[in-house]
Amino acid sequence: MLRIMEGNSHEAKSHLSKLIDRALAGDEVMIASDEKEKPVLDSARGTVEFTEGWDDPLTDAELNDLFGI
Repeated sequence: MLRIMEGNSHEAKSHLSKLIDRALAGDEVMIASDEKEKPVLDSARGTVEFTEGWDDPLTDAELNDLFGI
């Protein structure tokens, strides 16, 4: 049996013709999706604390330090 666990659909798509050939030759081919729990919108509420001024614009010097310019 040939078993492909797909983290993303690209892997299965890129090998599809080979998988079909194996299935036609009598091999058992299984393609399964790696199901991951999807994040729930607003589930992080209350876990992040913003300090006063968090949204103030950065100075040129701060931007240069941040981006290494």
